Amino acid sequence: MDREINTENPTAGMQGYRAPHVCKLVGITYRQLDYWARTDLLQPSLRAAEGSGTQRLYSFSDLVQLRMIKGLLDAGLHLNRIRQAVDWLREQEIDQPLSEANLLSDGSTILASFDREGTQEYLMDALQRGQGVFAIAVGQIQRDLEGELLDFAPKAIQAELPLAELQSGSEAATS
Repeated sequence: MDREINTENPTAGMQGYRAPHVCKLVGITYRQLDYWARTDLLQPSLRAAEGSGTQRLYSFSDLVQLRMIKGLLDAGLHLNRIRQAVDWLREQEIDQPLSEANLLSDGSTILASFDREGTQEYLMDALQRGQGVFAIAVGQIQRDLEGELLDFAPKAIQAELPLAELQSGSEAATS
């Protein structure tokens, strides 16, 4: 297997993945991986290549981010648009933008969804430099409404009796 212990900081105990294994796991070519590292789309977090004979060493988090890039490419996005989104996410002080944010795409745009500091989750258009996107979390609305209905149920039962009397009274008047 192409994994090795991070020898630069052995106390970290982190295992890393070399380029050939990364390419197999992610489903990309070595040429793509090399280009993305050289152009700073995604640098290996454990060890960068430092001249002839050294190999890059990628972490598991790097693999997740590389798979996200591959998925966005497979969805039809061009690499320059993915790069724009990653750059914007980095500006938002997200350390590992492709593993800390949930990304959605329709093939032409990239929406980023994240929950910060316990606030409500929200969507931003990563290609429009953070343009807000209107979204409604139906599941959350349903859970909130169910809770409110539990509080409302006793009041509704009390109000039901006069309503039934009114309906029976109007039926008697029309007969």
